[in-house]
Amino acid sequence: MREFEGMNTPALEKFLRDNGVDLQGDLRVELISGGRSNLTFKAFDDVSAWVVRRPPTSGLTPSAHDMAREWAVTSALGGTDVPVARAVAFDPEGLVLGAPTTVVEYVGGTVIRTQDDLLALSDSDIEANTSELVQVLARLHAVDYDAVGLSGFGRPEGFVRRQVATWARQWGSVQTRDLPDVERLRDALDAAVPASSESSIVHGDFRVDNTILADGDPGTVAAVVDWEMSTLGDPLTDVALMCVYRQPIFDVVLGVNAAWTSDRYPSADSIAERYARESGRDLPNWDFYLALANFKLAVIGEGITHRAIAGASSGPGAELAAEATQEFIAAGLDAIGTRSRRFASTSYETAGGAPSYDR
Repeated sequence: MREFEGMNTPALEKFLRDNGVDLQGDLRVELISGGRSNLTFKAFDDVSAWVVRRPPTSGLTPSAHDMAREWAVTSALGGTDVPVARAVAFDPEGLVLGAPTTVVEYVGGTVIRTQDDLLALSDSDIEANTSELVQVLARLHAVDYDAVGLSGFGRPEGFVRRQVATWARQWGSVQTRDLPDVERLRDALDAAVPASSESSIVHGDFRVDNTILADGDPGTVAAVVDWEMSTLGDPLTDVALMCVYRQPIFDVVLGVNAAWTSDRYPSADSIAERYARESGRDLPNWDFYLALANFKLAVIGEGITHRAIAGASSGPGAELAAEATQEFIAAGLDAIGTRSRRFASTSYETAGGAPSYDR
C-alpha cells in the first residue's frame, strides 16, 4: 500500500484505536485531491471513513495552518444549525504524523470545485446553491459563540486592524520579489480601518468548494469544511472574501478553472446584497472590506508559490500562483481608492427597510 508524504498509516491506526474508534478491518488511506493548504486524507476501514488533516510538510505560512483552531470550532458547532463533520480525535502536539492533526467523520456528498463540475448543474441548481451558501454563512455569523463555548476562541476587539497587520507580516514571510504596491495597499488599509465593527465566528475561507453538498441536492450543504483560518472577528471579512473569490484571476491561485469564478454564479454585488438581506446586516465600509480581502488573496497566492519554491508544491501550477498577486493588489487599491465614487448612487435598499450598502 502506498504511503503518502506527511502520513504514517500504522501510527494513525493506533491513534484512532487509542481514541475509542472501533476499526473494522485494516485502515487504508487515500490522499484527497484539491486545495492548496493543509494536507487532507481519507482514512477508511471496511465499514467507516474519516477525514484526516494536517499542515503541509514545509514552506508553512505562519498562522495559516492552525489545526487547533479547526478542531475547536468544528467541535463547538456540532450542536448548532451550521453543518459540520462530527469531530473524532485531535493530536495537538503532532505526535502521530509529525504535525498537529485533526480527524473528523467522513461526510459523503458532492464537492463542486471546477467549472467542469458545474456542467451537471442547471441554472436553477446554481441558484439554489447560491441561496444555500449565503444562508449557511448568515447562520454561522448568527451563532452565539459564548453559548457554544468559544468565548476564548479569538479576540474580536481590534480584529480588523490586526488582520491588516497579520497579512502584511505574512507578506514579509512569503514574498518572492519586491512589489511596492503591496506597501501602498497596506498603508491605505491601515488608514481606513473602521472605528467599530460587529463580531461573530468567521470561517475565513468560505466559498462553494469548501462545502460538501448533499448528493443530488446542490441546494443543501451537508458540511462546511476547511476551518483552519476560523476565529472570532468581523463577519464582513467573510462576506467580502466570498465576493472577491469570484474574480477570474483566482483561477491562477487554485490552479484550476474554479467553479466559484464561473459567470454562471451571481455577481459579487448580488451575493453581498443577498447576504445583507438574509442576515439583516448593513454592509458599512464595504470598500475597505473588499480591499482587505484582495490583500489577503494576494498574500495567499504569493504563499503558494513560496511553498512550491521551498519544495512543498501543492499541485500543478503552484509555482505560478504568485502571478495573481499584482492583480489582487491592484483590485484592492482600486476598491479602497475609487469604488466609493463609482458605486455612490447604487446603494442596496428595499421598501421594507432591508440592509443597505454604506459606501
